[in-house]
Amino acid sequence: MESVVTRTTTLSVVIPMFNESAVIPALVARLRPVLDALGVDYEVVAVDDGSRDDTVSVLFDHGRDWPQLRVLRLRRNSGHQAALTAGLHRAVGQWVVSLDADLQDPPETIAEMLRVAREDGVDVVYGVRADRSTDTVFKRNSARGYYWAMRRLVGVDLPAQAGDFRLLSRDVIEALRRLPERAPVYRLLVPSLGFPSAEVRYDREARAAGETKYPLRRMVALAWESTANFSAAPLRLATWLGMSSFLLCLALIVFGMVVHVSGTTIPGWTSMFVAVLLLSGVQLVCLGLLGEYVGRIYATVQNRPAFHIGFDSLDDLPGAGTAARGRVEGDSRTSDFGSVVGIRG
Repeated sequence: MESVVTRTTTLSVVIPMFNESAVIPALVARLRPVLDALGVDYEVVAVDDGSRDDTVSVLFDHGRDWPQLRVLRLRRNSGHQAALTAGLHRAVGQWVVSLDADLQDPPETIAEMLRVAREDGVDVVYGVRADRSTDTVFKRNSARGYYWAMRRLVGVDLPAQAGDFRLLSRDVIEALRRLPERAPVYRLLVPSLGFPSAEVRYDREARAAGETKYPLRRMVALAWESTANFSAAPLRLATWLGMSSFLLCLALIVFGMVVHVSGTTIPGWTSMFVAVLLLSGVQLVCLGLLGEYVGRIYATVQNRPAFHIGFDSLDDLPGAGTAARGRVEGDSRTSDFGSVVGIRG
């Protein structure tokens, strides 16, 4: 598989993939004509997020006659956002588009994104889902609730119904690379940078093949990551619970003194039981919320990478000599990836 990626590459398309072998043929059939018709130098960075199927093999099969296809493989499954981070950091284009492999976000919109970015002079172009009728009712309502909550908790100017389908300029990419984020949530992080932006609306399509990689569990995890990474609202909730508990205790003390002065007998075990449960519950909630943030501080201090790259088809591989240097300078050479990843002949 030869690479034609150069330092003058205009457009990079980053596609995180996890067990997407079934959808890759349809993705290539739709994406390649769109990019070829742009008339610019481009690369497609397919980031394999530790797939357990033959995603990498299928990618290299298509890469034999598509030199712009670049395969970036992570050593283990690190998550969608980590795979997206790896692709964005390795992309070399002056403009970078992030796209999911399931074809729910139509590749044909990329041309419109690039046109808007150039004509309007903006650094970010968001793909906004104008029609989500192909999604389930639960998916639509949960997404609506997510964006509503994020606007109120985080406070950033978050475009409605804008996921991870967006176009970024090289300036934005370099700004993202300099940030110390260990677990970035780009749908909040990119708007928070404040770069000039525009929107391109499109109709969301049904998934071309395979199964969704964002079940309810991951959607809840994304909502929590978004809240904890961009807002201190959970800590403020703990503060308000603590203050409410303190005021309640003061009220109980005043009540106890009044009853004591009046000579009325108070059943001791019931009041003590309720007070202990109340205070213990509030303390546990507060400790849990504080523990979440302490855990993030601990992970940051450890400074462990969010992903580990197994290989990059743009770089040298064992026995490839100086092929990567030649490709970057514009000299396309062929590397034997089959011996490294065990792809089909």
